[in-house]
Amino acid sequence: MGKLTARQVQTLGEGFHSDGGNLYLRVKGNTRAWVFRIKDRGRVREIGLGGVSVRGLKDARLLAEAMRKLAADGIDPASALKARAVPAAKSFEVCAQELIAHKEAGWRNPKHAQQWANTLRDYVYPSIGRKAPSEVTVDDVEAILRPIWTTKTETATRVRQRIEAVLDYAAVKGLCDSGRNPARWKGLLDKVFSAPRKVTPQEHHAAAGFTDVPRIMAALASKTHVSVMVLRFTILTACRSMEVRGATWAEMDLQEKMWVIPAQRMKASKEHRVPLSDAAVEILHCMVQLQQADQPLVFPGARGGLLSDVAVNKTLHAVAPGVTVHGFRSAFRTWCEEETSYPRSVTEAALAHVNADKVEAAYQRSDLYAKRKRLMQDWADFCRSGAT
Repeated sequence: MGKLTARQVQTLGEGFHSDGGNLYLRVKGNTRAWVFRIKDRGRVREIGLGGVSVRGLKDARLLAEAMRKLAADGIDPASALKARAVPAAKSFEVCAQELIAHKEAGWRNPKHAQQWANTLRDYVYPSIGRKAPSEVTVDDVEAILRPIWTTKTETATRVRQRIEAVLDYAAVKGLCDSGRNPARWKGLLDKVFSAPRKVTPQEHHAAAGFTDVPRIMAALASKTHVSVMVLRFTILTACRSMEVRGATWAEMDLQEKMWVIPAQRMKASKEHRVPLSDAAVEILHCMVQLQQADQPLVFPGARGGLLSDVAVNKTLHAVAPGVTVHGFRSAFRTWCEEETSYPRSVTEAALAHVNADKVEAAYQRSDLYAKRKRLMQDWADFCRSGAT
């Protein structure tokens, strides 16, 4: 031991630097972390000892020496880490809470923070919540995921992604080795689990055929409660349910017949201008008559807050069982292809889809509003063609 100096620990460039005696310094990006490397049953095993910010050169050498002695006695060298437990403030659970707090401001949906907290609480903390990030192993992650991988595949996938994110965060903070994330999928867990799409094939949102849309709209025309108005407006604009339910009067320009959805409420985080057909404007005029003082929402719930998607789905299922609200976007897209001559670029812009072709997107900077205005009026006329 003793190949590295304290200055080298802080200044060496990227790479895997030996100090001797099974102790290495791994430098990757802004992360500097200690690694104990040893051959175990013919295979190289790496054990993260934490970042240089929490374990200095002297301490790392002492720990490596203790681990070598344990290995010589046939004892798992990782057990030496338990005698030097990281304070509770640096446990996996606390790292997860810190990460959630940092990311929460950037989440558009406030439910995300609660979903993160709930899945980690239910599936992860009981097993590794009190462990230091550097102590979490592939076996730990596999033990968490195995019971739910085939029965709750979507949940299991999110749990794995969240464990990986927490450990990446811990690595940035110098609490574990950045080059060793036991929750990583590619090249690691994909060797012990079947791909999620093979376990649970992707299912698309149940959609009504576009030819059935006029009948559904006619059935809704005689109803006037807010959930019906939301559903009709959603179909007419081909927007997402959350975008409509969260719409505010400040976003509406009735004179110009335009709805401008701000970037923070859009899936692609880009402002979206929606041309409003005559039928969509009629719905807004109806909602103006029902507007309460100081109510910013166009379609408020019974208690003044955001109308739930459950209420809208219940209204839809009364006239079209088994169909989802989101499925009307598919119906709109199919109608555009089969019944109109509008270019694909126009229909994709109407759905606020991001152009996957980066080169084409760089040149196509217009939102094609004028053409979309005619398209949405034609769609509205088709939707109302079933009225008696």
